[in-house]
Amino acid sequence: MRQIAFREALREAMQEEMRRDERVLLLGEEVAEYNGAYKVSQGMLEEFGEKRIIDTPIAELGFAAIAVGAAQNGLRPIVEFMTWNFAVLPLDQILNTASKMLAMSGGQVGCPIVFRGANGSAGQLGAQHSTAFESMYANIPGIKVISVSNPYDAKGLLKSAIRDDDPVVFMESEVMYGDKGEVPEEEYLLPIGKCFVKREGKDVTIVSFNKMMKIALAAAEELSKEGIEAEVIDVATIRPLDWFTILESVKKTNRLVIVEEQWPFASVSSEIAYRIQKEGFDYLDAPIRRITSADAPMHYAPNLVAAYLPDVPRTVKLIKEVMYMKNNYIHKKENQRFSFLLQQFSSQSVLPLRTIITNGI
Repeated sequence: MRQIAFREALREAMQEEMRRDERVLLLGEEVAEYNGAYKVSQGMLEEFGEKRIIDTPIAELGFAAIAVGAAQNGLRPIVEFMTWNFAVLPLDQILNTASKMLAMSGGQVGCPIVFRGANGSAGQLGAQHSTAFESMYANIPGIKVISVSNPYDAKGLLKSAIRDDDPVVFMESEVMYGDKGEVPEEEYLLPIGKCFVKREGKDVTIVSFNKMMKIALAAAEELSKEGIEAEVIDVATIRPLDWFTILESVKKTNRLVIVEEQWPFASVSSEIAYRIQKEGFDYLDAPIRRITSADAPMHYAPNLVAAYLPDVPRTVKLIKEVMYMKNNYIHKKENQRFSFLLQQFSSQSVLPLRTIITNGI
C-alpha cells in the first residue's frame, strides 16, 4: 500500500468530496493563493477555482459567520483555522449558532459544516499558540468533535465529517502534517463515533488521541520489552464518545491509563475515567490513572515545554505503578487502616475527625 503524508491525506479527502458534491467549498486564511499555511490545500485553487477555494481576511469571527450562514442555506463549507487557538474568536458562531440551530429551528434548519485546523502545542510557540481544545468543544451539545492521529484515520474521518449533516470540529496537529502512513488509493470512509484499537494487549489499556498516540504507542513498545503487553486505543472521536470499546478492553486488561494533551481539570480523560469506573468498576484491579499536560499555560523555554507535555518515560513509569498495584496490595493497606482504627478504640480513646481524615479511614 502507498504511503502519503498527513497533509496529503487531508487534501485528498477534501478533493474527493469536492468532486463528488459541488456544494462543498473551502475557505480560510491563505488556503488559496498560498496553498494553505501548512500546504494542506496545495493545488486546490487551480482545480476548483476561486469560488470554491476562498482566501479570507485575518478575521476568524467574520469568515466563520459567513460559512455558518452558507451552511444554513444549503452549502457544505469547510472552514480552515490556521490554529485552533485563533478559533477562540469565532467561538460565538460555533457555540451559539452552528451547534444550536437545528434545535432552535425545531429541526428545520441544519448546519452541515466542518471546522478544521491545527490544534495543541507545536514546540516553542508560547502560551497563546499551544492550547489543546478537545475537551472545551466536546462540552458543547450539537457538534461532533474528532481529533486524529495518523493519515489513514485523517482521510477516512474527514470524508465522513464533510458528509455529516451536523457541525463537526476536526482537530489535527501542526507537528504531524509531514508524518507518513499507509492510505489506500480506493475510496473509503471511517465511522464517526468509534474508537480504534491500534495495538492488542492483555495487561493494561492505554487510551489516547491526536499526537499523544505517539507517546502511548512508544510507551507500549517499551513496556513490551519487560513483558507487559498494553492494548492501545485511539479515541479519534471525542464526541460522541465510544466508551463501550474502552470498557470492553478494560474487561480484558483490568487496568486503564489515559494519555492526553489537555489540562487535567474537566478534561477528556476525566469523562473517560468517570464512564469506565461507573460501568466497569468491578473489572478494575487498580485505580484509573492518567497523564496530562501541566495545569498551567505552556511556556516558551524548551525545558519547560518538555516538562509541560506527557512523555514516554513518565508514561511508562505511571503504567508500571498501575501494573504492580495488585488487589492484595490494596487489601493489605485497607487492613492496616482497619487495624489502626481498632487500636484507637480498644485503648478507649476518642478518635478525632482530623485523625480519621489524615489516615484515610
